[in-house]
Amino acid sequence: MGGAPANFSAMAGRLGNHAVLLSRIGRDDLGRRAIEQLDPLPVDASFVETDAVHETGRVTVRFEGGQPHYIIHQPAAWDFLELSDEWVRLAERADALCFGSLAQRSLESRQTIQTLAAQTSSKCVRVFDVNLRAPFYSGEVIQESLELATVMKMNDGEVPQVLALLGLPCGDPPGSAETGLDALRLGAERLLSEFPTLQMVAVTRGGEGSLLVTRDEWNEHPGLPVKVADTIGAGDAFTAALTHYLLRGADLPTLNEAGNRWGGWVASQSGAMPPLPDHVRAEIEAAIEA
Repeated sequence: MGGAPANFSAMAGRLGNHAVLLSRIGRDDLGRRAIEQLDPLPVDASFVETDAVHETGRVTVRFEGGQPHYIIHQPAAWDFLELSDEWVRLAERADALCFGSLAQRSLESRQTIQTLAAQTSSKCVRVFDVNLRAPFYSGEVIQESLELATVMKMNDGEVPQVLALLGLPCGDPPGSAETGLDALRLGAERLLSEFPTLQMVAVTRGGEGSLLVTRDEWNEHPGLPVKVADTIGAGDAFTAALTHYLLRGADLPTLNEAGNRWGGWVASQSGAMPPLPDHVRAEIEAAIEA
């Protein structure tokens, strides 16, 4: 089982938060199995909707050079998220809300997600997780989501794509001496200047670590040596750890360390929600504190 909302919720719950999953499953065997797998995890799945018409979402994943490639089948139950009073009340009380671009491929779910983000309090950390999965993205969805977000997360390959979709400069000027890292930081700064509510841009770089940029400072993490089993869910673990420590007032180096530690651990395991022994959790938390 996978999917960014479930992956994020599982890691957020494991880190000690009350993580609530808002999604939609079909009235089918896959839907029942999904709830059964979530049940022992620290995820509140009681608000997941059931669709009597559409099937539970499925993704076919194949690997090339160790990297996953996806076929995201449609339509799926999560294309028809319904805005309920319960969901609105949850959004109004939330300390953080994480939402992506892929889940907004249908108009109905897009309206529900953006309404929920708009219903949060001004203090809520609103994390927009970019998932550019062709052909399910557009400049309009990116623009509308960034107008609601306080934190944006994407990978290094998505930075020039996002800037191009928004019509922002993404190429280095002729004769520029900027390196790849400089270009990523400049791209993040352009997004921060374009969207007033945005407070931080996080860029993951696979095995090369990550970059965090705010209006006042930036921090680069070189990454950690990891024997990769598969990378599915690693970015979602990074985002959950970033959000967890951001809510607790951590500085940029700590946020970067936490994201890389937990993202690296998931990449070292098979699957997006691998078993987490207590001693492993303690070791990772101690390394982050140090």
